[in-house]
Amino acid sequence: MAEDIEAYEVEVLQAGAVRRTLSTTVTSGLYTAAQQTADWGRLLGPGDSLTLRIYQLSGLVGRGAPQAVTLTF
Repeated sequence: MAEDIEAYEVEVLQAGAVRRTLSTTVTSGLYTAAQQTADWGRLLGPGDSLTLRIYQLSGLVGRGAPQAVTLTF
């Protein structure tokens, strides 16, 4: 990876286990309806929560320390 390219990996978690890893080169990402349905059997909606671990990637050190966040719908 070139040092000047911004890149991130976002792990979608279920009970602490990685369900899916999304990659992006911008500071936003998309967890599509098709991906949600494949992972959970349905779209996420009101009353659901989603835990993510976000890593910034570096050409020098690889994956940085993760930032965890839980989203509630």
